[in-house]
Amino acid sequence: MANFPIKRLRRLRYNPSVRDLVRETVLTKNDLIYPLFVVPGQKIKKEIRSMPGVYQMSVDVIVEECKDVEKLGIPAVILFGIPEHKDEVGSGAYDPNGIIQKAVRAIKKGTNKLLVITDVCLCEYTSHGHCGVLNGEKILNDETVELLVKESLSHAEAGADIIAPSDMMDGRIGAIRKALDEKGFIETPILSYAVKYASGFYGPFRDAAESAPAFGDRRSHQMDIANGNEALREAETDIEEGADIIMVKPAGAYLDIIWRVKEKFGMPTAAYQVSGEYAMIKAAGRNNWIDEERVMIESLTAIKRAGADMILTYFAKDVVNYLQKVS
Repeated sequence: MANFPIKRLRRLRYNPSVRDLVRETVLTKNDLIYPLFVVPGQKIKKEIRSMPGVYQMSVDVIVEECKDVEKLGIPAVILFGIPEHKDEVGSGAYDPNGIIQKAVRAIKKGTNKLLVITDVCLCEYTSHGHCGVLNGEKILNDETVELLVKESLSHAEAGADIIAPSDMMDGRIGAIRKALDEKGFIETPILSYAVKYASGFYGPFRDAAESAPAFGDRRSHQMDIANGNEALREAETDIEEGADIIMVKPAGAYLDIIWRVKEKFGMPTAAYQVSGEYAMIKAAGRNNWIDEERVMIESLTAIKRAGADMILTYFAKDVVNYLQKVS
């Protein structure tokens, strides 16, 4: 193998065009999924305090937002719903006329090719803010799965293109797949939050989705942040149960997990650049401590380089505007 001075790695760095030619990882608009928060009412566009540039929007406003997203060439959105009323069993999640169901129908009517993914969980819909049915302070797994199945079916019936269970209950992917198939939704893919850590990076999302737990935390069902091998077991289980796409969440602090999951299974792999990651970059950028645009692109490129085929990010529109500017 040649050594210096014959080997000069900088030869491929001097010229911008050469750098573009040999670039190993390229971020494109086709890699992006844009998260959106839907609320009841009309003409509502309320900025989320801890997530500058991200809004809670009523269905009418979100349809216009989705038209803009489609024009930008972003292929998909994922919807999170905040219902008008919450109860102990999260009945708004599987109400045929619930907030997500209404939004899905309206978006599919108002757009052409935009993919609509729906988050499937109960935490936004329960009065206690937890992800399932409770017995005292204990989340009941199997009883929760039954409701997640109902929620998934209601989303599919409303026209959702992809169902995305985020709850981390055992057995829910198999149960949802079976129910979808029995109801004729055999071509509806499941994007499983297969590896979802009990992370401190979710903080701002609690503001956005109004889903902070009334007591305790979510460590009984979300993964321990210290575990890596367990991530492979979780992903393998969901794949065996019928998941078509698997996701790692959060992304930035778990690049090693994205890499391991992709290398092990070779499945379509998503990663979620979560609210806390977004908020930190925005805050530092607004204080001129970092170059926000540069760090945005760097962070997302790292996620793709780690093995993600698709990235859920609140920066999606900003990324497309940046790529158009530099192209």
